[in-house]
Amino acid sequence: MAKIEPDGPRERPAIREPLGAVRERVLATLRQDVIAGRLRPGDRLVERELADRFGVSRVPVREAIRALVAEGFVLFETPRRTVVRRLTPADVRELFELREALEVYATGLAAARATPRALAELRDLLEQSARATEADDPEAITDVNTRFHDRVLAMAGNGLLASVMEPVDGRLRWLTRQNTEWPQLLSEHRELYEAIASGDPDRARAHALGHVQANYRSTVRHLFGEAAEDLAEPQA
Repeated sequence: MAKIEPDGPRERPAIREPLGAVRERVLATLRQDVIAGRLRPGDRLVERELADRFGVSRVPVREAIRALVAEGFVLFETPRRTVVRRLTPADVRELFELREALEVYATGLAAARATPRALAELRDLLEQSARATEADDPEAITDVNTRFHDRVLAMAGNGLLASVMEPVDGRLRWLTRQNTEWPQLLSEHRELYEAIASGDPDRARAHALGHVQANYRSTVRHLFGEAAEDLAEPQA
């Protein structure tokens, strides 16, 4: 006797997203909201509101917020009040000192180890940056400029160096987003590319140092005004 199947397709049980995946999705979105300026310094993060926004329970939201605290993006003003961190001159100086020490070294290695393929990828990123700059698209500019520096770091061929940079990469992207002198930034990246392409590590390090220090001054001006320009330069 033939088995009679019920009419219509069978409903498949809904696949629940693992808690860890939910946490990472919430964390990545909130991190990018801070970097892009959609969440501004002093803005409050409320677990209940964020859980409603993402359509999730408060548990992954709470874990994501704790991760953002550990990454330096937000802080607990009180046990019940979490806000986006306001960067101080000392915060900016310390981050740029670290960037100077690591990025200048990495750029010298990149010049010594550059391959034709890697240089072609850098040129392509410069072209993308030029288009984003012409369109005056801050988020696209920040994204492609971050990928430019990530590519230089990869060209250095030092996995340990990359792992040291990783914990502060998000905060460095946040700072880069504060520099709105986009045409100048594009010009500096073109000069940095030429220095790397020359294969001369000393020349590449010198250009990287100038780039980091110019970016530091621009960031300080944007965040704290012209009166703050007398802050000491990062020191290698």
